[in-house]
Amino acid sequence: MTSPPTLRVAVRIDRRRQPNRWEDWGFRLADVAVDDGQFGAAPRTLRDDGETTQFLFPGLAVELHRDEAEGYHLNLTSGAPVWFVMWRIDDTDPSRAWPELVTLSYNEAGRWLDAQERVDNLPLPDAVRAELQAFTDTHYRPEPKRRKRPASFLPPEQR
Repeated sequence: MTSPPTLRVAVRIDRRRQPNRWEDWGFRLADVAVDDGQFGAAPRTLRDDGETTQFLFPGLAVELHRDEAEGYHLNLTSGAPVWFVMWRIDDTDPSRAWPELVTLSYNEAGRWLDAQERVDNLPLPDAVRAELQAFTDTHYRPEPKRRKRPASFLPPEQR
């Protein structure tokens, strides 16, 4: 059995100090970039000016699974394909946040949202979109439409 195609990405999260009077910290998913090893292996701070801090989290794996082909198809046909990033804020230190998982599947992102996770998205670059389209074209087979059975309790003229 072969392993699924895997793409490595780096996620940048920006943190703002007191974005409003009700929050001490505000976070925003800022960028997802393909990581060919140029970002290193460990998370790090890119910039900190006291008001805004940029954190980079390299080496996150995005695996393409054949059984998620429908979710990839839905993402590609949405009109604006995106990366879906599930991220978390530390319960004990609300000044810390990190990306947990990244996917290209609309269905998988929906399951995360159903589980009350934080999920944001960012536009997909054309090169990644082309790779995802090729994978989806190979593995996605829409379910055949099934004939709807008539409602037998209705007279034929009302069916």
